[in-house]
Amino acid sequence: MQRIEWLAEQRQLLLTRLSTHFVQVFALFVLSMCIVWVIIPHPLIPIAIGLIPIAILIINSQPVLLGLAFIAFSFFRLHEAFSFLYPLKIPLMLSLGTLISLGWHIWIGGKIKIFIGKELICFYVFFVLVTLGLAFSGNMSEASTYYKQVYIKIGIMTPVLAWILYNTNHYRKALSMISLSGLAVALVTINNKFMNIGIVEETRVTVGRELGSVLGDPNDLALVLLFPFSFSLSIAMTDGLTKKRRVFGLVTAIAILIAIIGTQSRGGLLGILSALSAIAWRRVKSKVLLFSLGGVLCGVLFLVAGISERHSGGASEAGLDQSAKGRLYAWEAAFLMAVENPITGVGLNNFYFNYFYYTPNWDGVNHAVHSTWFGVLSETGFIGLATFLTMTLVIYLSAHKTVNTVFKPSPVYSSEIRALSVGLYSGIIAFCVSGTFLTHGFTWPLYILLALTASVSNYVNNKEIEFR
Repeated sequence: MQRIEWLAEQRQLLLTRLSTHFVQVFALFVLSMCIVWVIIPHPLIPIAIGLIPIAILIINSQPVLLGLAFIAFSFFRLHEAFSFLYPLKIPLMLSLGTLISLGWHIWIGGKIKIFIGKELICFYVFFVLVTLGLAFSGNMSEASTYYKQVYIKIGIMTPVLAWILYNTNHYRKALSMISLSGLAVALVTINNKFMNIGIVEETRVTVGRELGSVLGDPNDLALVLLFPFSFSLSIAMTDGLTKKRRVFGLVTAIAILIAIIGTQSRGGLLGILSALSAIAWRRVKSKVLLFSLGGVLCGVLFLVAGISERHSGGASEAGLDQSAKGRLYAWEAAFLMAVENPITGVGLNNFYFNYFYYTPNWDGVNHAVHSTWFGVLSETGFIGLATFLTMTLVIYLSAHKTVNTVFKPSPVYSSEIRALSVGLYSGIIAFCVSGTFLTHGFTWPLYILLALTASVSNYVNNKEIEFR
């Protein structure tokens, strides 16, 4: 008991000393900024000085807000959907703020507890394999650039996002952030469709294409929108949430559905059907009725989306359409890359640059792989694919276990936990189905699903121990 009191006193003493030093450093910093302003009288310098205290308060008190904002801008690319935000480098600032806040609350404040779940262990193993494979990349410059710009951020922020969310209030904020971000991107997509902005292949809508955004590809845009669709639909169908929130969830889901239809992505439409099926499976008792309605809905969606009118993969192409042929040729090339490089693959983000050397059907242009699984196979080899599949399976099993646990008659979990659990479960199923035709092995969707699944699973497991 005395040792515990002594440790508490030492921590308080450390906090006092750090606070004193912090004030001194801050005062010195402000003084130096004022001197800089005298030498270079730029109007942004005093504004920056005025914002520093607010930034410090946010970093200290709102790690969850920073983490969720990072997801909104890094995954949903809000700064590219709303181009006036693009020059501000918001994702970089949010990542730095989140890391600083996390370090403070782990080592000083003690509010955030680090845990190592099975989901994160699988992620660490795969991340290490990808990192080691950089040295064996066919185009090391391209692999290193993508690693520095994208994948290292995924490696750092995935466990961070899992750690900073640990109570019901955090999960409520996560649901709101995901839905609002999805609605924002969906509205921009719908506006672009009606205003004929960023249209490719004559009929397919994109967002931020002029900025070189990920959302500038209709297939990638569809998968980004598919992520919030699962959660919005879950909010709309979860009992216990307020009527206002459920109506908002329904409106958001409809807007996202319209936006995905505008992309004319077959993978996106299959993802929608998968998400709907995963949620309906728990609610519709008659499976015959479920499959019948699913078949009808599938036909309606593909008809409304105008898939037959697509420039590629439309009805004008007889037999096996050009889009389908291209995918089969790309998958064949991916397999040949793995056969020749079974341990490391051709390297991160190297499929496109190696396509010429491995395809038996060269048409004069390099192509994307258009499959998460074949993309991972080609760029990390058979060992990497096995690890990636194991990671995906672990996420699915964890999400499935969690959703079954939170819907037990007793104990009763909050509506937010149940809505998030259903969203994660349907989301991972939708990812697996749509990911078969879309390339997202090394982008954010699966890793955010992993982080949220690990967080909720850890929360539910701890609650189950308390209830025993």
